[in-house]
Amino acid sequence: MNFTPVDFLHWPYPPIVAHRGAGKLAPENTLAALRLGASLGQTMFEFDVKLTADGKPILLHDALLDRTTNGQGLASVLTLAEISQLDAGSWLSAQWAGEPVPTLSNIIRWLRANSLMANIEIKPTPGQEAQTGAAVAIVAAHAWQGQGVPPLLSSFSEVALEAALKAVPQLPRALLLHHLPEDWLARLKALQCVGLDAHHEALSPEVVSLARSEGFRVLTYTVNDPARAALLREWGVDVVITDAVDRIKPGNPASAPI
Repeated sequence: MNFTPVDFLHWPYPPIVAHRGAGKLAPENTLAALRLGASLGQTMFEFDVKLTADGKPILLHDALLDRTTNGQGLASVLTLAEISQLDAGSWLSAQWAGEPVPTLSNIIRWLRANSLMANIEIKPTPGQEAQTGAAVAIVAAHAWQGQGVPPLLSSFSEVALEAALKAVPQLPRALLLHHLPEDWLARLKALQCVGLDAHHEALSPEVVSLARSEGFRVLTYTVNDPARAALLREWGVDVVITDAVDRIKPGNPASAPI
């Protein structure tokens, strides 16, 4: 695969990333959410990806379809053709009725056409960790090949990240952690990650400093208070992931580059 990795000595990603698109203002993990986020000045989007029964990567957070679509049960037992018939917008409001569950490939095409960036969270249905990690990495690498800044892959699943590493080692990875285990640095190194992606309450100035001194970038989620975002940036956090896409933006004082 002719895929050119980014020089990560020069961090290419913005300081603010929109969580699930504009996932509180529009249906999360849909093209509508990304479009709304972009209209508010966001330039990079975090979204969740898992596999259909026929192995196609789609944007969806939950293992079950019930919360964010008019479908029911596991998404992993339906084919892409079946999932494409679902309504992923009406659950939020009638304004979004008919919004489809997007494929990763379609979202990437839209992002590339608009010179926008992605943080793809690999969110496997339990039992499909390795399969999902490899599939997402391969689709993302092919779609972004030779076209600007590649997506950052992240996951709570170390199995998924290891599979992504083996499938496409050139794609950058970050390990998601809600709490920091004692061996968090060793885990980042074992997975050849470029970054730690931790819950903001798990971070401290000392943790951020240690991660940066070991050559890792630091991302954090999900920060919706501008003052908290500003403080985390002061600590040296590289990326703040937020739902508050209308109040915390890449160009505002709370997220001024360090």
